[in-house]
Amino acid sequence: METKLQLHGFNNLTKSLSFNIYDICYAQTEEQREAYIDYIDEMYNAERLTQILTDVVKIIGANVLNIARQDYEPHGASVTMLIAEHELSDGEPDNEESPGPLPDAIVAHLDKSHVTVHTYPESHPHDGVSTFRADIDVSTCGLISPLKVLNYLIHSFDSDVVTVDYRVRGFTRDVDGTKHYIDHDINSIQNYLTEDTQNAYQMIDVNVYQENMFHTKMMLKNFKLDNYVFGVNADDLDPNEAQSIEDRLRREMLEIFYSRNVE
Repeated sequence: METKLQLHGFNNLTKSLSFNIYDICYAQTEEQREAYIDYIDEMYNAERLTQILTDVVKIIGANVLNIARQDYEPHGASVTMLIAEHELSDGEPDNEESPGPLPDAIVAHLDKSHVTVHTYPESHPHDGVSTFRADIDVSTCGLISPLKVLNYLIHSFDSDVVTVDYRVRGFTRDVDGTKHYIDHDINSIQNYLTEDTQNAYQMIDVNVYQENMFHTKMMLKNFKLDNYVFGVNADDLDPNEAQSIEDRLRREMLEIFYSRNVE
């Protein structure tokens, strides 16, 4: 908004960010698949996820009220944080449609309501493709948009495919009684990503502006097979086998990106 809204009472808008990342890997043997899942479980266990969410809370300036976390058997982990809001201590909320900080430049702004993360390691015994998914939800009440955490989250995970949903719900009233259904300008989620992130991913938007609903899909552009095979060196593979593996991995990425099975 060009001018600051003079509100009647509390800002009742709820801003919800749903962020899903997919990390794709090729693990040929049963032992390699088990090793990959064990690696993911260790890399993104409840303790590490708690630290990531703690940094997310710092970015949106929240106060943590309660943390519930769990490592599951045989695989996966979840963390939920309840967080509380207070008035700004100094300065104004940063709702500008621009990228948020990277992991090494975290700043604080305000307080909000809750953040959650759940992980889903998965593998298939027939074609060797394993996919790790992390679902993160950041829900805020009031002034600050959770979109500022996107850059940090993308850089905190090995993100091959990313889907982002953002929605502003409810309304708040100004002093004249007029209802406002959004309190900041936004044309695209992409505008909250740094230039290097935008250049690294193929991206498409599906937005419903009149409903304040925004959706962006992202797929990593550069493909280097050695980054995707687990337990072997890509240079040691037979060229025909390497091409077959690459085709399967690219197909997996495309199917997730377009939400369609490729025949």
